[in-house]
Amino acid sequence: MRRGMRVAAAVLAVAVTAGCGLLGGDDGGSEAAGAPVAVQSTFPIEEVTTEPPTEPATEPSPSKTPRTSKSPKKPKVTKPAPTEDPNNFQEADCYDHDGVEVSKAKAASALVAAAGRTYWPTSAPKLRVSSDLVRSVAWHESGWQSSIVNCDGGRGLMQVMPDTETFVNGRFEQSYDSHDYRENAVLGANYLAWLTKVFGDSYFDGRYDLSPGRCKSHTSTKCLLNLVISGYNAGRGSVDEAYAEKRLPNPQYVDTVRSLMSSCYCDRY
Repeated sequence: MRRGMRVAAAVLAVAVTAGCGLLGGDDGGSEAAGAPVAVQSTFPIEEVTTEPPTEPATEPSPSKTPRTSKSPKKPKVTKPAPTEDPNNFQEADCYDHDGVEVSKAKAASALVAAAGRTYWPTSAPKLRVSSDLVRSVAWHESGWQSSIVNCDGGRGLMQVMPDTETFVNGRFEQSYDSHDYRENAVLGANYLAWLTKVFGDSYFDGRYDLSPGRCKSHTSTKCLLNLVISGYNAGRGSVDEAYAEKRLPNPQYVDTVRSLMSSCYCDRY
């Protein structure tokens, strides 16, 4: 789970009070460097409609029956079944369960739906967070357990921290409740979208491409996807500090999520 969250939470409280969710803050780059970490109230959830204030053949002989040429059979290619990653979600020494535990199928549906939303409809309408990313982060964070609560405060599918819930709701003028598994998924996906906007503007000239194919290395800082995954776990401030030294603050976490995006036991659900 995220180690830098407790420090980030204190910084967040100041950042939000200072007006990080006020009208006129249209670009993600205006947020405080210590924004909270990782961040689904009654459904259906309304689609976000406003931003935070601010790709010639010879005929056969009639005396003979023509033979039909059969094409050779193509060998079957069987995709190996995804296996449980040894670095996948491990229940912490201190955890509890609170609320309803939904099926993995329902969890998957909620995560995919959250990934399909548009969180920056005006300034970055094409910005999307892939379902593979949302599903993999959630699998690593909670094993898709909707009722699990970590001793550090992380809750549900996306292990949303209380300060992150407050930040996202304030920044995007929403009222999502992390106790609801569907809104928990939205809070996590929304936070990933915010990190994409922030890092995309800061380090990639306003480009928001999270395609894994653009960066095969799981440790490169020249990859927006890696920074976003890192930020979900370590917080924006930690990523900014490490970026100056051309490193990631949590390479193992990033590597695990990237690996799950390629092959995840969760794919069976």
